[in-house]
Amino acid sequence: MIRAAPSEFATRRLTAERLRCDHVGELADMHSDERIMATLGGRRSMADTERFVQANLEHWQRNGFGLWILRSDGAFVGRAGLRRVLIEGTDEVELAYAFVSEVWGCGLATEVACKLIAIGFADLQLTELVAFTLPDNAASIRVMEKAGLRFERNFVHRGKAHVLYRIERAVAG
Repeated sequence: MIRAAPSEFATRRLTAERLRCDHVGELADMHSDERIMATLGGRRSMADTERFVQANLEHWQRNGFGLWILRSDGAFVGRAGLRRVLIEGTDEVELAYAFVSEVWGCGLATEVACKLIAIGFADLQLTELVAFTLPDNAASIRVMEKAGLRFERNFVHRGKAHVLYRIERAVAG
């Protein structure tokens, strides 16, 4: 039986809704911003964003979890989620987040990261989650550490050096 994540959730300052096809426009705007995409593989065209959305919709279908669109006071502020990724040949579940630059430094990434960890461990019964970024992305590394992830190792992803962080579900008694 595939466990499923909630279609919607909320944190103190965010509302999240499961990714849908009609989110392409908002994501395309974000994906075309050079500052935002500098640590996420570079800018994406509308066609690239459409493929990204389709792949992530299929991920939801296969796995029962994926990306959510994030809003604060009704305005689009980013995307975040849990998704399967291969890291050096190992299937992992990644904690992923990306926000529009207008809300950087406000703590929203840490807020959603903590909520996604709870969903991953409680709702999905995952035993561990990973997150990764470029070694010079100090802001994202701070988010990972504040959310309880710990540095595990350096590795190469898509031809670039990255740092890998991990958190394991606490096992009682």
